[in-house]
Amino acid sequence: MSMVRIDVDYEGDLHTSAVHGPSGSVLSTDAPVDNQGRGESFSPTDLLATALGCCMVTIMGIVARREGWAIEGTKIEVEKHMSEEPRRVGRLVARFSMPKGLPEKAHAVLENAARTCPVAKSIHPDIELDVQFDWGV
Repeated sequence: MSMVRIDVDYEGDLHTSAVHGPSGSVLSTDAPVDNQGRGESFSPTDLLATALGCCMVTIMGIVARREGWAIEGTKIEVEKHMSEEPRRVGRLVARFSMPKGLPEKAHAVLENAARTCPVAKSIHPDIELDVQFDWGV
């Protein structure tokens, strides 16, 4: 089992900074406006939605590289829908705009790669996942 360390500092006023151990990259969060924050950065639940889109396309990229398919230019729009009671992510919608010219056989393979990425497999089953693909036709 692999492990990555992330160090998080609470900076006050609902802001955090997180340092990725292996690279030293830093990201910041703020609570959203609808939950007492200023919305000046990603919220923690925004990062869940971001992680889903990034993971899906990364796994698709691994598969595409192996198969010799070019997916550069792929765009993903991820929507995060919050539930009120309890306050949590209730629904995530990921809309893929795929580049033209991919072979027909790539569609099912890449869709499966996206739907079975580690983040998608880690999301609680109570969160509705709606994944849509536009194949540039």
